[in-house]
Amino acid sequence: HGWPRASAMLAPRGRLPAFVAACALLAGAHGCDSCGSSTPEVVVYTSVDQVFSEPVFRAFEESSGLRVRAVYDTEETKSTGVLNRLIAEGENPQADVFWSGDPVRPFQLVGRGFVEPYVSPAAAGLPETARAADGTWTGFAARARVLLVNRARVPAEDTPRSVRDLASPRWRGATAIANPLFGTTTMHVGAWFATWGEADTRAFLDSLRANDVRIVSSNGEVRRLVSAGEVAFGLTDTDDANEAIREGADVEVVYPDQDGIGTLVMPTSVVLIRGAPHPEPARRLIDYLLSAEVEAMMAERAAHMPLRAGVPVPAGLRSGADIVPMHIDYTRVAEEMQSQQEWLREWVGL
Repeated sequence: HGWPRASAMLAPRGRLPAFVAACALLAGAHGCDSCGSSTPEVVVYTSVDQVFSEPVFRAFEESSGLRVRAVYDTEETKSTGVLNRLIAEGENPQADVFWSGDPVRPFQLVGRGFVEPYVSPAAAGLPETARAADGTWTGFAARARVLLVNRARVPAEDTPRSVRDLASPRWRGATAIANPLFGTTTMHVGAWFATWGEADTRAFLDSLRANDVRIVSSNGEVRRLVSAGEVAFGLTDTDDANEAIREGADVEVVYPDQDGIGTLVMPTSVVLIRGAPHPEPARRLIDYLLSAEVEAMMAERAAHMPLRAGVPVPAGLRSGADIVPMHIDYTRVAEEMQSQQEWLREWVGL
């Protein structure tokens, strides 16, 4: 998907009719086949993997009669590419909805006043801990941060049970994590800062460097390294771990720290953009995303844990109620992610 020219993205409101502006926004990515069409549409930016989110959008199109125009993040800039674009467009919004792969990055939009509160009736079945009371964000279809372990390299009695095992001298040079400047690893590190405090978290991260942990481009690369036996285990997400299992890799999935701080659970989350060009179609899309139908789709196809009761859970996947979660304040995590960025850049070596 190509990006439209900056002039098209950032043109002051009112210079183009809304209909033409929507075409200009996405012409580079999708072609302008909706120009001249009377089909209502909704524009959604998402950091949820396209292979999982696109079928949801297609199902919504079929059931609603609305056209979905989607802009996706890349794996290497997950959750930061479209987020930065939303911030750049904040005073002249081009998107209607942001579907984030985690519950934290939308706070950067909320804090800037770029979110329109919307309490969807479909949110009633979701846990109160997974949504804002004022409707600024709503979470659903969660992933967890897990240890993916290569059985051939790790004897059963040595199976790691905590994220702190990444720093064990027993596994020097034999573990991997994704770059903490991007994606869900950023949130996980932010959760450590919020839970352990600055001094303990920085000391832990420094111990990872001293233990020669491999810092790779993405969670998918962690999965590949573990599956191939190039490392003994690594920190990744449940959807990547599930893909390794589906590929037949000889791996085990460990939900870490079940007898301690718990496993980090990360709902995907959805927000309505303030000043959205298509507010009513946007609300309809949000209602659909928060439905039991979509949680079931995300569980079956994307190994995302349903958060509402009664949604079927495929074999090999746990529901959110079946694990001990980290108890975190998402607002605090978002603040830590921002305040620690400079230090993390130095830690990574940028």
